[in-house]
Amino acid sequence: MRALKVFLLFFLSTSIWAQDSTLTIGLKPTPPFVVQEGSGRPAGLSYRFWELIDDQVPARVQYRWYDDVEGMLEAIALGEVDLSINPITVTEQRMDSLDFSQPYFISGTAMVRRSESSWMLFLENFFSQQFFSAVAILLGVILLFGILVWIFERRHKEGEQFRKNWRGIFDGFWWSAVTMTTVGYGDKSPETGGGRTIAFIWMFTAILLISGLTAGVASALTVKSMESKIESIEDLRRFKTGTIDATGTAEYLGNYGLPDNYYLSVEEGFEALRNEEIDIFVFDRPVLRFYLEKSDNQDLVLDSRNLKTDYYSFAYPKGSPLREALDPKIVKALKSDSWNFILRKASKGRE
Repeated sequence: MRALKVFLLFFLSTSIWAQDSTLTIGLKPTPPFVVQEGSGRPAGLSYRFWELIDDQVPARVQYRWYDDVEGMLEAIALGEVDLSINPITVTEQRMDSLDFSQPYFISGTAMVRRSESSWMLFLENFFSQQFFSAVAILLGVILLFGILVWIFERRHKEGEQFRKNWRGIFDGFWWSAVTMTTVGYGDKSPETGGGRTIAFIWMFTAILLISGLTAGVASALTVKSMESKIESIEDLRRFKTGTIDATGTAEYLGNYGLPDNYYLSVEEGFEALRNEEIDIFVFDRPVLRFYLEKSDNQDLVLDSRNLKTDYYSFAYPKGSPLREALDPKIVKALKSDSWNFILRKASKGRE
């Protein structure tokens, strides 16, 4: 039975090439995976991987270039091209009209943002609502116990420690602050039974409260970058985001009501970041890294975490027999030393 399946697969694959000896591959420039050289020939990682398979395909190959991913995918769906070796992210929406090969590259969706000055981050946190809230709570507790002591002490020896009028509240506030910080100037101290009771409660309460409240103030002043403020894709709603239109990333963000802006290229997205039209530009990590390293982009930073994992595959028209014919060759190429060498060389080139 197994031998029969192997024979049928071999017959199917050979009949494909026999029916049409020309294989048309759709391409869209997507460095570093697909690059269009001056002669019109393709280059890049995806093309290098295809070269490992091309030797096993008994057909003449021709390439057709497209200006955008959407046009290329439409051409594949209509059968105008046989397949695309571009790094196409597999999504549910695309699977409705296309077939995909075994993944040949695993990547991730990442974010690029403007680099942030430590001083600017500190000032931003210093004037944040969280910081003022922590300080307000601390001052409020000090004032509360200052007023309680003043209520008991205001009628005792007027003018000596806690004044009788409303100014005595400031005396109580001063005493409460000095007691909490354990400075202990001794210039003011309660002498009534009620005042001393409040002082006793306050001394032990302050020990418990000051650690938590001062920690809140310290936390508010801690320099936090934009990356630390984003734990999941839901957190992106607090920022203006952008990506490239008609891509897998755009489809993914669209499921969450994002992004705010669409762009035609990575360079256009980077320019929007610099002009503060957006706060975050989201796209495929290898492509973002390539453009960041391509020129002087020290004002932009690629975040370390991925929003999701992406699988790059070849794309075929729906129901194309090429998928079954090429998948074994793709798996074989993935396990080859040649592909591992290409990946290691590309990785060293980024270091």
